[in-house]
Amino acid sequence: MMTYQTIAAVALGIGLSASAGFRIFIPLLVASLANMFGVLPLGESFAWMGSLPAVICFAVATVIEILAYYVPFIDNLLDTIATPLSVVAGTLLMTSVFPADSEWMKWLAGLVVGGGSAATVQGSTAITRLLSSKFTVGTGNPVVSTGENVAATGFSVMSLFFPILVASFVIIFIIIIIYFFKNKILKNKDKDENSDMNEFRQ
Repeated sequence: MMTYQTIAAVALGIGLSASAGFRIFIPLLVASLANMFGVLPLGESFAWMGSLPAVICFAVATVIEILAYYVPFIDNLLDTIATPLSVVAGTLLMTSVFPADSEWMKWLAGLVVGGGSAATVQGSTAITRLLSSKFTVGTGNPVVSTGENVAATGFSVMSLFFPILVASFVIIFIIIIIYFFKNKILKNKDKDENSDMNEFRQ
């Protein structure tokens, strides 16, 4: 039977992983600092994340990533490589806090739950940025980027103190995204079928 501590740890992993879908390095930096100051316990094999060199590396990478997303069209280019990187970050974050004795179970849960959460959120942000680029010619992208920075930071920090609440919100958010894309795919499929039928009749 799962204890509250286990559920909270899993929820924490989900919150941090989902945050990696907004920004790759912000949740890694938050987790690194939290571990350094004794707020977030990590698995033995992830002790390096709380070291000073790791904090410095994550901090520098965070600054570069944030600034890069304010450069027009570079932000869209970054989205093409952000998805696989967010999966890696989400997997790492989930695995580092997942309460299991088995290493393979940790990494499996990290990949499926953590990587999946990060990829889903990142995919939604990439589409939002593409729509912004299309309808505002890129002028609205800084607003989108700022929102992502705030979301990544807010969810990461809140996950440390209110993990179950954040995880619940993330799960609802992911369900809405999946439902939206499922309906969109079905509508496009119906349009294609109707178009083919009309061409056949003609």
